[in-house]
Amino acid sequence: MASTSHPDPEGRPQGASRRMQDEDAAEPLPGAGSAPEIDDAAPHPLRRAMDTLYYACAIIAGSALVLISLIVPWGVYTRYVLDSASSWPEPMAVLLSIVLTFFGAAVCYRSGVHMRVTVVRDLLPAGAGRAVDLIAEGLMIVVGLFMVIWGGRLVAATWQQVIAEFQFLSVGVTYLPIPIGGAVTLLFIAERLLIGPPPQRTDWREVAPD
Repeated sequence: MASTSHPDPEGRPQGASRRMQDEDAAEPLPGAGSAPEIDDAAPHPLRRAMDTLYYACAIIAGSALVLISLIVPWGVYTRYVLDSASSWPEPMAVLLSIVLTFFGAAVCYRSGVHMRVTVVRDLLPAGAGRAVDLIAEGLMIVVGLFMVIWGGRLVAATWQQVIAEFQFLSVGVTYLPIPIGGAVTLLFIAERLLIGPPPQRTDWREVAPD
């Protein structure tokens, strides 16, 4: 027996009614369920400058770490295998540690991965937590200024001295990472206070495919 199409309450065939319902479902409702707009605005010029400075410091600190990991084993090899210890690996590793420490500290501060205890701060109300954050930034400003001022004085006081193992290298040059690292940290603090903290990168484990 041939099937018949039963009209809906408005007198339309059942197949036509279904097609119209599908078309209505495909059309987005005005003002509801629309996709969020994507902000295509260019980043703030200060943010771009600080991003560039951040990556430069990360490259410097990372390069120092790689060199340390190569120099120290060489010093151990010459001392215990060749039985003729080289004099330069140990002082060079110390100098590179200064570079790693002060440039790496600035990088960790901006990326928010430095050591911190926020248990009490997280328990405070929003207003009190914001005040604690401002106090912390103020203390960081004091630390940065101390590094710039007293680090600069240390550089000036030791500029005419030379390192025994590296006669071509001034002691003051080796201390330059202290005031430079302090100045970079102050710039990162100014960025936070003026335009807010930089957006944190998504952890790779959250986007890794299953």
